[in-house]
Amino acid sequence: MNKYTKILAVVLVAALKACTPQPQSTADARVEALLKQMTLEEKIGQLMQKNGDHPQLHDLIRAGKLGSVLNEPNPEKVYELQRLAVEESRLGIPLLIGRDVIHGFRTIFPIPLGQAASWNPALVEEGARIAALEAASQGINWSFAPMIDVTRDPRWGRIAESYGEDHLLNGIFGAATVRGFQGSDLAAPHTIAACVKHYAAYGWAEGGRDYNTVSIPENELHDIILPPFKMCIDAGAASVMTAFNEINGIPATGHIPLLRDVLRHQWGFEGVVLSDWESLTQMVTHGFTPSNKEAAYMAMQATMDMEMASTAYETYLPELISEGRISIKQIDDAVRRILRMKFDLGLFDNPYPFLGDFPPLLAPDHLAAAKQMAMESVVLLKNEGVLPLSTGIRRIAVIGPLADAPHDQMGTWVFDGKKENSVTPLQSLRELAAEQGLEIYYHRALELSRSRQITNLPAIMRDVQRADAVLLFIGEESILSGESHCLANIDLPGAQEELVQRIAAAGKPTAAIIMAGRPVTFEKVEPYLGAVLYAWHPGTMGGPALVDLIFGKASPSGKLPVTFPRHVGQIPMYYNHKNTGKPASDQTWERLDDIPAEAPQLSIGNTSHYLDYGFEPMYPFGYGLSYSSFQISNVTVETPRLKAGENLRVSFTLTNTGQMEAAEVVQLYTRQLFGSRTRPVRELRAFEKITLAPGQQQQHVFEINTRELGFHNPDMVFVTEPGTYHLWVSNCSQSGTQQSFEIIR
Repeated sequence: MNKYTKILAVVLVAALKACTPQPQSTADARVEALLKQMTLEEKIGQLMQKNGDHPQLHDLIRAGKLGSVLNEPNPEKVYELQRLAVEESRLGIPLLIGRDVIHGFRTIFPIPLGQAASWNPALVEEGARIAALEAASQGINWSFAPMIDVTRDPRWGRIAESYGEDHLLNGIFGAATVRGFQGSDLAAPHTIAACVKHYAAYGWAEGGRDYNTVSIPENELHDIILPPFKMCIDAGAASVMTAFNEINGIPATGHIPLLRDVLRHQWGFEGVVLSDWESLTQMVTHGFTPSNKEAAYMAMQATMDMEMASTAYETYLPELISEGRISIKQIDDAVRRILRMKFDLGLFDNPYPFLGDFPPLLAPDHLAAAKQMAMESVVLLKNEGVLPLSTGIRRIAVIGPLADAPHDQMGTWVFDGKKENSVTPLQSLRELAAEQGLEIYYHRALELSRSRQITNLPAIMRDVQRADAVLLFIGEESILSGESHCLANIDLPGAQEELVQRIAAAGKPTAAIIMAGRPVTFEKVEPYLGAVLYAWHPGTMGGPALVDLIFGKASPSGKLPVTFPRHVGQIPMYYNHKNTGKPASDQTWERLDDIPAEAPQLSIGNTSHYLDYGFEPMYPFGYGLSYSSFQISNVTVETPRLKAGENLRVSFTLTNTGQMEAAEVVQLYTRQLFGSRTRPVRELRAFEKITLAPGQQQQHVFEINTRELGFHNPDMVFVTEPGTYHLWVSNCSQSGTQQSFEIIR
């Protein structure tokens, strides 16, 4: 905190300590009193959000014609903007200061897809709390997260921001993020408002191409896409952001059935709805409205409150009101929601909460939490006794473009993290080497992950030959995933496959540590690797976390939140698929190489698979190995027959049968065998991450209400139907002993 800010803090800290949250009735009364004083221009101004570099920013704020600013993380500048709003505008209405705080502010946590791999909601909530604390200290009071777009396509760049392919995971981790950002009191100075995005179906875009068309059956929209949003709203989310895409022909920002009817009327959401960047005026580009004026009309009819970046509201709402097409009540309702959010944030009583007492950015406990999350997010995909490295390993060849890539290990959509704060695997390995007398032979090998030329190959091979083990740090740079960074080919980029093959030829124990923003397909080189740790983009503390795992100070405990295909041509591939009338099996897969010349064209006995790549993924959803071993036993369905509305209880015993303390994620899946719509082969219903010492066992009970097994029937009525169900308690989506239960009328 500089001298200027310290002076301001002295003046305001007393007021900050004296500030108490407003009772709801009092806040509502203050909102209504303020609304009565506002001109139409001032009201419409509250519906506008401008970027921090807008040339007329200060003039708009002084005139009371701006409700929010985004992308201004400098606290001194934020102070000046808030001062203009509070002291120089007619009514003194403070500003919402928005920022993409996605997976950390200065302390960067693993990308959200990696966070989901931890299967630890409490840890994700703590990460969001720290992100909110750091962001709030810089004047930010509104985060555009969490992103809970369910997706089944790893080609989509923004899968990195998602919590994966399952709607339950997205809802649980999204709600945890909301709680972490907002705390128990949104007016507390250390909290910020969450914005759940993107409403809706953004991750369902055709071909995994960002911003693309979404065609989705109505029942899947309501059973898969919308539940995570409802879970986040139930967790208290202050705001929702609309999506760029159209849904079945209607752009999300003007989608009256989804926004007005479902979000507002059915769910009773009274918070702020914000457009994504220019998504309002993009309704013209979609071909939905002929002009920005009509786009403004449709968005207002859909109850979309605030327009990000574009100017359709400020330009055309006065005209639409004068024509009688938009009512003052509609404007007032939108302004009321925005003002209420500002009161809930405590901004009217203390517009400068960031001048209070905050820990420093990158505080030791922040870094410790980032390291713990990085460790728990890593998934051990393969291990043939290579990891953890034994004490006999003294000379280590560290090869690859991501061993020392402080920027790239932070991952996509990081605005405020700094690469100089990242601790890379190479740094951590060298620190350990200095302590234990190890020898490290490092070669970057490729300038970038996508480089097509291996540099200094003779020197690399010389050091590989004299090493006891090889650590290969491969994957993709952060820029290869994220918004608008979609890929048709998700193999390891550049010359990485060649690099793996050349190093494997030396015959040394080799472990690959893959850092990426998505599942990459690496089946062609997997046989050359003795171990594979999938680290995603692990954030600021990725280096220390990985070194602890590599040397066995901790065991990997991550599980995949998304299916890994063997080949991009298998996409979409996801665990909760339908059975089809001709389901594939190992016995029915007609392999390409087994087909004789001039074979007759017969369909009898054929099943649903690819001749060349079969029907199985490379790694299934929920999969992840450990340095220890676990046994799930005594699985008992305590309620084998129950009625709809009653609770299903399933007990089991988990035993650590290995030699190391470790955590296992136990997963509960069900399948409805017959229904008024065909049902998936498995659906995740609950999970628990359990840490056990060697030899320790623990009993546990999963208890869920049968309503959680429901779906929308052909009449679009949500039902839990009677019938026979299968059940598995397992450590991934393709394992476990089948049990049964019955729901009766």
